[in-house]
Amino acid sequence: MKAQVIKKFGDPSVFEMAKVHKPEAIPGHVVIHVKATSVNPIDTKVRSGVVSAIAPEFPAILHGDVAGVVVEVGDGVSEFKIGDEVFGCAGGVKGTDGALTEYMLADVQLLAIKPRNLTMAQAAALPLVTITAWESLYNRANIQNGQTVLIHGATGGVGHVAIQLAKVAGAKVYTTASSEEKLNIGQRLGADVTINYREQSVEEYVIEHTDGKGFDVVFDTVGGENLDRSFQAAATYGTVLSIAARSTHDLSPLHAKALSLHITFMILKIMNKEKRQEYGNILRKVTNLVEEGKLQPLVDERVFDFDQVNEAHTFLESNKAIGKIVLINKW
Repeated sequence: MKAQVIKKFGDPSVFEMAKVHKPEAIPGHVVIHVKATSVNPIDTKVRSGVVSAIAPEFPAILHGDVAGVVVEVGDGVSEFKIGDEVFGCAGGVKGTDGALTEYMLADVQLLAIKPRNLTMAQAAALPLVTITAWESLYNRANIQNGQTVLIHGATGGVGHVAIQLAKVAGAKVYTTASSEEKLNIGQRLGADVTINYREQSVEEYVIEHTDGKGFDVVFDTVGGENLDRSFQAAATYGTVLSIAARSTHDLSPLHAKALSLHITFMILKIMNKEKRQEYGNILRKVTNLVEEGKLQPLVDERVFDFDQVNEAHTFLESNKAIGKIVLINKW
């Protein structure tokens, strides 16, 4: 079967077409005819070697997000049958198969039935970012009805989902973005208040929207200096969430305000077989939310196919995408 593989770390040009063996189902797993995948920042970091410790062995098939159809079922699997349409974040890291191929072997613990009201491409956009937002907001911060939640990056992969999940929990949601177009999308997704961070400083919008008290929960989906700004925006005894903390920071603001800091790195549970079931459980709830109209993916208008994976990675790294970048399997 066809696959896009990398045989070394590097820029997007390292992807190359290859013929690989079609996987066979093993106990606890299914084989999926891959219909779509999406690109996440972790995929570019694996490709480039920034996180080489979690990369699959060469020649490596990357990407965890997948949507497709079950074509073979392994022993002991009762959750799925041949013909089921499924989605999940099921690989692309050490010890797993990736989705940039015709057929993918996947642990059923990492999968759920695809929402009926989404296309394959839309479904493939959701798993990693939704699990990340869910783990951060619900499992780490335990957000509550009526809390003020500031979400950075309204139209980012994690940010656009976080807005919707925070609203489901009953929070008052504030979000930041760099343009009116992105702020309008954030509002459409459910944000109560939108903030153009290029026009207002942290101090200014904290005073305007919280009377200087700060936000109960601040979700930094950007990283770098934005994590410092998140410390500044948080209320005393507040919670800061981050998904991009491979950087050095002054932690004295945390001490001064007795803040809690939580880091989410969702890939770890994919690599820990004892934890994988948590993600399948989350995705089943996600399917319900999508079918109830409470959660929708934001997909960039530029869609790629598997032969254009290098272009898709280049586009993600340009920071010009709005929402998720998806790839359709036309093989």
